[in-house]
Amino acid sequence: MTVYDFSVRTIIGEEKTLRDYEGKVLLIVNVASKCGLTPQYKGLQALYEKYKDQGLEILGFPCNQFMNQEPGTEEEIAGFCELNYRVTFPLFAKIDVNGETAHPLYKYLCKEAPGVLGSKAVKWNFTKFLVDKSGKVLDRYAPQTVPEDLEKDIAKALQA
Repeated sequence: MTVYDFSVRTIIGEEKTLRDYEGKVLLIVNVASKCGLTPQYKGLQALYEKYKDQGLEILGFPCNQFMNQEPGTEEEIAGFCELNYRVTFPLFAKIDVNGETAHPLYKYLCKEAPGVLGSKAVKWNFTKFLVDKSGKVLDRYAPQTVPEDLEKDIAKALQA
């Protein structure tokens, strides 16, 4: 099993298979618009602009499970990201990342790359998962890890 075995809904409501990203390096991030870490959108967009032509895709999954910090509709979220951070990387429909209602993609990501002390849960907004070109999870990064600190690992995955 790989991330390519999952389908997701885009922020505009279309079903999309992650198989469409086969052969790309993926950075999968649960995002929120009203979080202290929201300025990370700027760094994520910078990474995307720098590496998208080399095969990087950043996939943003809005989530409202952490202190209701993503309360808006998909349309409001997309507008916020475009207006405030000029986000051009793909955004998806709001999902849950923890618990019984967690999206199957996130259940898989957490199983493949557990957090500190083996935790399967996503700790907070802006937890990041790096996925290689074959769809295997390489690593999980803490919410506080800024996008710029992932650049070396992304470049290495792109060259593999």
